[in-house]
Amino acid sequence: MAFVLILSLAAILAAVMTMAWSLTVTLRPGEKLLRSLEAFEMVRRGAVPVGQRSLVERARIVARRRCGVVGKALMLPNSEARLTKQLSFAGNPPEWPIERIVAAKGGAMIGGLFVGLYFGSAFGGGSGAVLGLILGGVGGFLLPNLLVYNAGQKHQQNLQRTLTDVLDTLVISVEAGLGFDAALAQVAQNGRGPFIREIVRVLQELQLGRSRSEALRALAARTTVTEIHTFVRAVVQASDRGIPIAGVLREQAHEMRLQRRQRAEEAAQKVPVKILMPIVFCIFPALFMIIMGPAAVNIAKTFSAF
Repeated sequence: MAFVLILSLAAILAAVMTMAWSLTVTLRPGEKLLRSLEAFEMVRRGAVPVGQRSLVERARIVARRRCGVVGKALMLPNSEARLTKQLSFAGNPPEWPIERIVAAKGGAMIGGLFVGLYFGSAFGGGSGAVLGLILGGVGGFLLPNLLVYNAGQKHQQNLQRTLTDVLDTLVISVEAGLGFDAALAQVAQNGRGPFIREIVRVLQELQLGRSRSEALRALAARTTVTEIHTFVRAVVQASDRGIPIAGVLREQAHEMRLQRRQRAEEAAQKVPVKILMPIVFCIFPALFMIIMGPAAVNIAKTFSAF
């Protein structure tokens, strides 16, 4: 018990010292410039400066920044680049900037240390406390990465699901006489969904001066969907070689519809296998109890009468 108490005090002291160290870290010149630009942007938008906010909100902002310092200090050199790529796969949600994810890693790690220490010491004594510290800290530090990865998988599935309809609309627009860029703008104006947002980003990059090939290749780099890579490759090759874009889009739309039908058939064939386990372990036992239960009671009463 004394060992657990000493270990708990040591963990609390380590957390306090880590937070104190993060409070004393001097900002680099680039970070100072970034903070100044953020303050200027807040004034331009008419937002309330940090110094004029409530004490609770200021404490929350300071805690987020210090957790960000802790999380960034514990990350490997290439971890931030990989996390940025995972965020691009998730569609770069505006409520999930990279700074917030890094701060969440630091805060979740500190919270995981205390949670792991509590449950480890409660169920395993001294050795359980050590194991709880390790598992809680590592699990809390990796939890934001897992959430971002899951969001990326869902985003890629939504992209794959909406790609075929967008291509059909592109084919209709191009065959009606619009150019490819104008057809993209028409689809972006009238459509909705994750792939429409990617098209809007492509159009914004075109307005900033990037070529069509560069903007489409950047779109392919932000996704893991094979069909989008095939679509981008076909459009870029058609643009480079002077091939009529309408025929290429028509062929791509036909191919995407065929692949979507094949995916639907594959998913339908997997259904019997997926429902086998619930039927065997959940439905069949309940049916046996309903059917055989009364008979078993009657048999037991009959034998007890003798």
